[in-house]
Amino acid sequence: MKYRYLLALFAAQETKAFLHHRFSQLNLPQINRKILSTFRPGRNYLKSKRQMSDSNFVNATDKGDIPTFDGSEKAKATDFANYFCSYAQLYHQKQMLADHNRMAAYHAAIMGNPDVFKDKVVMDVGTGSGILAAWAAQAGAKRVYAVEYTDMANHASKVMEANGLSDVVTIIQGAVEDIELPYEADGLQSDDESNKHQVVDIIISEWMGYFLLRESMLDSLIYARDKFLRPKTGLMFPSHTTMFLAPIHDEDERKISNQEYNGAMGEWSQFVDSTKSVYGVDMSVLGKNYDREQKEYYLLSSRWAELQPDAVLATPAVVKQLDMSTCTLADSKGIFSGDANSTFTFDVTSSDTGPGTISGFAGWFTADFKSRTDEGGKSAPLLANPTILSTGPENGYTHWGQQVFHTLSSIPLIQGEKTQLQGSLEMTRSKENARLYNCRIRYNSTRKRNGEDQDGKVLMKGAAIEHVYQIP
Repeated sequence: MKYRYLLALFAAQETKAFLHHRFSQLNLPQINRKILSTFRPGRNYLKSKRQMSDSNFVNATDKGDIPTFDGSEKAKATDFANYFCSYAQLYHQKQMLADHNRMAAYHAAIMGNPDVFKDKVVMDVGTGSGILAAWAAQAGAKRVYAVEYTDMANHASKVMEANGLSDVVTIIQGAVEDIELPYEADGLQSDDESNKHQVVDIIISEWMGYFLLRESMLDSLIYARDKFLRPKTGLMFPSHTTMFLAPIHDEDERKISNQEYNGAMGEWSQFVDSTKSVYGVDMSVLGKNYDREQKEYYLLSSRWAELQPDAVLATPAVVKQLDMSTCTLADSKGIFSGDANSTFTFDVTSSDTGPGTISGFAGWFTADFKSRTDEGGKSAPLLANPTILSTGPENGYTHWGQQVFHTLSSIPLIQGEKTQLQGSLEMTRSKENARLYNCRIRYNSTRKRNGEDQDGKVLMKGAAIEHVYQIP
């Protein structure tokens, strides 16, 4: 019963993105908001998990890694209940398989490059229901090892049998950090006699989470790459990923969040008065703590959004790039102060947008499927037909959407003037749950007349702002 409850909460969070898309298509914002509010328990649950620093159920190792990396049995059990169990449900798999931008990109990357798959050994990390593994087999792979931690592995086996692919695709149930391949039984040979493990020609995986890094599945992928992939000729699908940040106009949603926060604090005030007058106990001493909790929830948690392209107010800034053939576990842990691309400058002019406001920032990512670009991969096969998956507003709906970080106060745009935002982004893992992240955004704003050069007269200079947002 306990695990069913956890599952229902996680389901609510993941399904929220899909329902937001469907109801927004009906152009019924009040109904949209009301319906989505019913999915807050899952989000609240995950939020509470982040604050349980003294809990026996911390979802991380002592080093801050995901539990599948040498975590205790208790940490692994917590990780399974909090994270993996959702992926064992077909409704969750269906949500991802119904994301046609996602599906089209992977299909084009695999089926559009059959020459690199022909007679190759492929590993699919986190195969789920097995569709990427099936495409790899259909593209001509000699062997496909589809790794799946959950009982979804049983469904994947049925899919392979139903599609006549069981002779090519082998389903392996377990964490990729724990499994071994049937080297001798399948005649798998490494290029390096001293390392029998590096027998895989291509690793495919759909590992990306919200704003790319959430879920921290990249750690498992790096482990699989370093252990199993042929280092000089092996390919990663996707091969490169890029994270973007941009200022946005999303004022209606920002105002609703503020209204809900104010409503929650109004209810608290009534509660304090009632408790004192009816029961004789003054609870006002807890007001600051309650205010902090509500601010974190309503104002300082990122929001899933399906933004329209014209909501983006300036050219998006690249805040992190990853080469999947060379990135490290340190790279996977976030964006840190001083990292390349961790700072940004945005120029927003009213002539671009008309009078309006800056409501906050939005983050998203792209995933490229292209040839290797690293020095060590010069002898790797080339992809004749590269493709790209974008989760940005310009590409329409994906189940990832965009993560929106609303500012507590909007920044007005003045006709004939340019507003410049300068700042930085840090993104680090929660100490209590290595699969969740917090974002620290610092910025200040200045205003000049349109056409003024860099050293021109500053009409307004705002105070330095800093907020830490939770990515639920």
